Amino acid sequence: MLDVAVIEEPAAAEASLDPIRARILAALAEPGSAAMLASRLGLPRQKVNYHLKELERHKLVELAEERRKGNVTERVYRATAASYVISPSVLAAVSPDPSRSPDQLSARWLLALGSRLVQEVGALLTGASRARKRVATFGIDAQVRFASAADRAAFAEELSQAVATLVSRYHDESAPGGRSHRVVVGLHQIPAAPPAAPDAASPDAASPDAVSADPAEDAGTEPEQEYPR
Repeated sequence: MLDVAVIEEPAAAEASLDPIRARILAALAEPGSAAMLASRLGLPRQKVNYHLKELERHKLVELAEERRKGNVTERVYRATAASYVISPSVLAAVSPDPSRSPDQLSARWLLALGSRLVQEVGALLTGASRARKRVATFGIDAQVRFASAADRAAFAEELSQAVATLVSRYHDESAPGGRSHRVVVGLHQIPAAPPAAPDAASPDAASPDAVSADPAEDAGTEPEQEYPR
C-alpha cells in the first residue's frame, strides 16, 4: 500500500468523492471482504459489492487475496493507498495557473502555486511508482509568529533575498545533463480553529456580544491591507 496516491483521472476522482465509496476506502485501510465491510459500515452487502467493483475499476482498491469457504470464494480487498490526493489536472481546463497574474502578495497566486505543486509532484509520483523509483524532493515546514505586520513584511523581504542569492549561486543554465528543479516558498496565516458550538444553556449563547464586531476576526483572518513590496 502506498502512503499517498495521486488521482489524475476525472472518472477516478468522481468515484472517490462518492460518500459511500469514500467510507469504503477509509475502511479498507485494513483488508476486508464485501461481507466484512457491510458489517463495519452498516450497509447492505449488495451495495458494498457494487461500490467495490467501481473502486476496483478505477484502481482505488485492489484484490488482496481470495479465501475459499466451502463452495464460495471470498474476495478480500484493500485500498491501494493510505490516503489520496486529487490532482488539479483533473480540472485541467480550469485549474489555477500561476503565470496568469503573478503577485507575491496575492493569496490566490499562492493557491495557484500550491495547485501547480500538487500537479507536478503528483505526476512525478505517478511516474516514479510505475518505474519503481524514488523521487528526489525536499520540503521545509515551519511556523513563525510575528509581532506585527511590519515584522512579517521584513521577514518576507529577507526570505526573498536569501532565496534569490541561493538560486543565483547554484543555477547553471548550460550544465550538460542538468535537471531543472522548482523552488516554491510560501508564507500564509494559519486558519483559526472553528469555534466550539455554544452551550444553549449559557447566557452568552444568545447575546449579541458573543459575536465579534470584526468579520475578519470571526473568519480567522486579518482585514485586507497593503504591505511593502
